[in-house]
Amino acid sequence: MVAKACGGRGVSAPRRVALVTGASGGIGADLARVFARHGYDIALVARSKERLEALADEIAATGRPRPLVLAYDLTAPDAVEAIAAELLSANASVGILVNNAGYGLLGDAADLDPAAQMGIVDLNVRALAALCLRFLPELRAGRGKILNVASIVGFFPGPGMAMYYASKAFVLSFGEALWHELRPYGCTVTTLCPGVTVTGFQERAGFTSDVGIMRFGGASAASVAESGYAGLMAGRRVVIPGFTNKLLCFLAPRLPKSALLPAVASMQKTKGARHT
Repeated sequence: MVAKACGGRGVSAPRRVALVTGASGGIGADLARVFARHGYDIALVARSKERLEALADEIAATGRPRPLVLAYDLTAPDAVEAIAAELLSANASVGILVNNAGYGLLGDAADLDPAAQMGIVDLNVRALAALCLRFLPELRAGRGKILNVASIVGFFPGPGMAMYYASKAFVLSFGEALWHELRPYGCTVTTLCPGVTVTGFQERAGFTSDVGIMRFGGASAASVAESGYAGLMAGRRVVIPGFTNKLLCFLAPRLPKSALLPAVASMQKTKGARHT
């Protein structure tokens, strides 16, 4: 989607892109593919330039314009402004913001490296919020869209992954508030809350077993991306793919914490159990 020439000067208006973070793999890469397939120009953000270039080549091979590749660590203090500057230099503006980048760590808070845990806050919370706030003016003015990727764990307390669960609760709460604030301007904000999804997340988080996490069945990243895209285009406030996930999110606030906390803690132990 390239903007038409502006006025009689032959100057092209900025092309509006779907900016997708965490696009080097998993749900993020599949979201980029879905948006490209539906005719959107794409800007890809992640740390791995090599993986982004490969995805850009893949999308370009389908006949779509080659996505912009923006290789940045979103936890760096100047990353958001650097991304905005690169978009400006490429004559691009953000029409859709897809905040997918994030990670988690398995283990009790007292046993994990404090710096690594604060890194979860930096990426899952601070970077997501900073990107939203940086591009909100143009998204609001242009009736744009935001898709924030949270998780069903945002509905639960998370002993054994306390920082990750809390970060996704922030994403859910923040997204719902923005949905209400921006509705009068025609700007859509959707929060996607997947359940167990087959990606590289589990390995990075330190899971050594899939027994617990696959108990309720795992979805593919591609199917989650399709659900997120459809929900965003429909203007939905929250999207929870899968009946079991919807049921869990319905039950979570209705169950006593005295039962919920040990149940979640037990599940985390199952994730870390080693099986041969």
